[in-house]
Amino acid sequence: QVQLVESGGGLVQAGGSLRLSCAVSGRTFSSDAMGWFRQAPGKEREFVAAISWRGGRSYYAESMKGRFTISRDNAKNTVYLQMNSLKSEDTAVYYCAAAKPKPLTGWANQRYYDYWGQGTQVTVSS
Repeated sequence: QVQLVESGGGLVQAGGSLRLSCAVSGRTFSSDAMGWFRQAPGKEREFVAAISWRGGRSYYAESMKGRFTISRDNAKNTVYLQMNSLKSEDTAVYYCAAAKPKPLTGWANQRYYDYWGQGTQVTVSS
């Protein structure tokens, strides 16, 4: 059974930073892609960023470029999302997702992913 556990969310002032973590257990993800999504109240879940375990390819939603950085530690089976210059509109529940081995196309789409974490709340106060 694959499990994804997010941590690191919380309350932060606008302009501040947070680092989210997603620990993966249950299998080796050396060849899988990992992604971060978020869902704000009353809105649909949206793509934030994704990274490949092998090769370190990454991809970001346009609005996150330059502020958010996704990274991974293969030895710890953990993916991180460093969020800087946070804005009130970044307030959302952030979800970690993992994909089974497949080509790295369409990885901004929720349907690309096979496993999801429970989410961690990020609240940015203005």
